Amino acid sequence: MKGKRFPDIIRKAMASADVRKELLDCSICLNTYTDPVILRCGHNFCRGCIDCVLDSQMGAGRYSCPECRAECVERPVLVRNITLCNIVESFQPAQPHQEESGVFCTHCVDSPVPAAKTCLHCEVSLCGKHLRVHSNSPEHIITDPTTSLGSRKCSVHKKILEYYCTEDNACICVSCRLDGEHQGHKVEKLEEASEKKRKKLRNDLLDLTTEREKAEKRVQELQEHMRSTCGKSADVKARVTALIRELRRQLEDLEKKVLAEVSRQEEQMLLSISHSIQQLEIKKEKLSGKMGDIEKLCNVSDPLTVLHELDTGDLCDTEEGGNGDTEGRDKYLQAAGDLDVALISQTLHTLSHVITEVNGGIYRTYIMTDISLDINTAHIEVAISDDRKTATYVGVKQNRPVRPERFQNYYNVISSQSFSSGQHCWEAESNETAAWKIGMCYPSIERKGDLSKIGDNNKSWCLQRHKKRYTVIHDSEVIPIPHSISSNRVRVCLDYEAGQLSFYELCDPIKHLHTFTATFTEPLHAALCVYSREGYWVKILPCK
Repeated sequence: MKGKRFPDIIRKAMASADVRKELLDCSICLNTYTDPVILRCGHNFCRGCIDCVLDSQMGAGRYSCPECRAECVERPVLVRNITLCNIVESFQPAQPHQEESGVFCTHCVDSPVPAAKTCLHCEVSLCGKHLRVHSNSPEHIITDPTTSLGSRKCSVHKKILEYYCTEDNACICVSCRLDGEHQGHKVEKLEEASEKKRKKLRNDLLDLTTEREKAEKRVQELQEHMRSTCGKSADVKARVTALIRELRRQLEDLEKKVLAEVSRQEEQMLLSISHSIQQLEIKKEKLSGKMGDIEKLCNVSDPLTVLHELDTGDLCDTEEGGNGDTEGRDKYLQAAGDLDVALISQTLHTLSHVITEVNGGIYRTYIMTDISLDINTAHIEVAISDDRKTATYVGVKQNRPVRPERFQNYYNVISSQSFSSGQHCWEAESNETAAWKIGMCYPSIERKGDLSKIGDNNKSWCLQRHKKRYTVIHDSEVIPIPHSISSNRVRVCLDYEAGQLSFYELCDPIKHLHTFTATFTEPLHAALCVYSREGYWVKILPCK
C-alpha cells in the first residue's frame, strides 16, 4: 500500500520547482538523474557522472564525494538507488510535453513552472493552475505552448491570424478579410484549412508510402539481379577456366599426336634412306670392280685379247640401262620417300574440331532472352499454353479469329519478340517422341503455301527432328547432323552482327550441332513447328 501511494505523494511535492531540483537533479550535471547510484555518505549521482569524477581522482590515491568531500582510500562501490530510480520514472511521464516545450508559465514568477497552454489573445503562457482560471471567451485563442507569438499575428493589422485565404495561399486576420487586400476572397478558418491540408498530406503520405514500397521492391529486385549476375559471372568464369583447361589438354594431345606421326614418318624415311645407301654402296663396289677390269683391258697390247674380252660382254653396261644415272637416282629417291604432308594435315585438321568445341563452350557469353509465343501467328490446330511458352498439336481447330499473320498450312508459331542486333540465346525442349522444327525466321516469311515451311525458304533456318533423325535446313537445303543426339533439349544462339545462328544439344558437356552463316537483313523471330500427331509439343524454357 505504501509503495502504491508513494508516487502520488511525490507528484504533489513536485509542484514546487525547488523541491524538484532538490530531489531529481544530479549536482554534477544539473540534469534529472540517469541511472542514479548512492555513495556510502548517502549522496546520489548519475552513474556516468560519478564514474567520471572517480576516474579523475584515481591518480591521487584517495576518493572523495563531490557533495560532502567524504574521503576513502578504495574506490567506492556504486550501488543503484532503486527508490530514486522509481521516483524519476514516476515523475517523468507526468508532464513530458511541458518539459520538452521549454515554455514556462508567465504568471509563476517566483519559480518557473512549465506552461500547459498559450493564449494568443493575451499573449501569455499558462500552467495548469492558471489555465483553469483563464477566460474561456471566444476571442481567447488557446494553443500549445509557444514563444513565437509574433508569427501568430498579422504583420499589417497586428491581429491574430484566424483565417486562410485559399486564393492567395496566405494566413490572414479578420481585418485582412473584411477591409484589406483579401476582401471578397474565399477564406476558411485556420482549423478547417489545416485539417484539409492534413488530409491532403495524409493522402500524399499514402502515395509516397506506395512509391517507397515500389522503390524498396525494385531495390530488392535489383539486389537479387545483382546476386544472380554475380552467380552467373562465377559460373561463366568456372566454365571458361574449364574450357581453356580442356582446350590446352586437346592441344597438347594434338601436339603429341602430330609429333608422333612426324617421328614415325621420319624413322620410316631414315630406314628407307639407309637401305638405299647400302644398295648404292654395293653398286659402287661393283662399278669399281668393272672400272678396274676396264683399266686392265686398256693396258693390254694384244689386239686379239682386247677384242676377245669385248666379245664376252659389254663391261660398261649398268643395272639401270642407258639412262642409269637419271632413272637410278629417281628409283632410290622414290624408295627413300618423303613426309606424308596430307596425313599430317589431316591430323592437324582436328584443330577445327577443337575450335568448334571452343565456340560451343563460350555460349554463355550470349544474353539469355525470355521468349514468348505469339498466339496470333499460331496455326489453328496448335494450342498455345497460358504462359505462351508451349506449342502443342491438338488436331482440333481452336476458336481463334482469322488473321493475316496466322500460319495456315503448317503447324507453325513464331515469337512475339524479334532481334535485330546483339547476341541472344534461348532454349527449348520437347517430349521424347515428338517430331519438330526449331529455329528462327524473318517476319516476312509466307503464312500459307509451301514457302511457309520453316527451313524450306531463304527466310528461315531450323534444326529438325523427324523419326529420331536430326538435320538442319535452310532454303530447302538439308544437312544431316553426323553424330547421335540423346537429349530432348536444344539451345539456339544468335549473333546478329556476326551473321551466325548456332544450334547446340543441351547435354553435359554441351555439344555444338551446326552453325549457319548469313547476312541478316531483317529482324529475326524464334520459330517452332510441331508435326501433326496429337500430343507432340515443344516448350520454350524459362531464362536461368
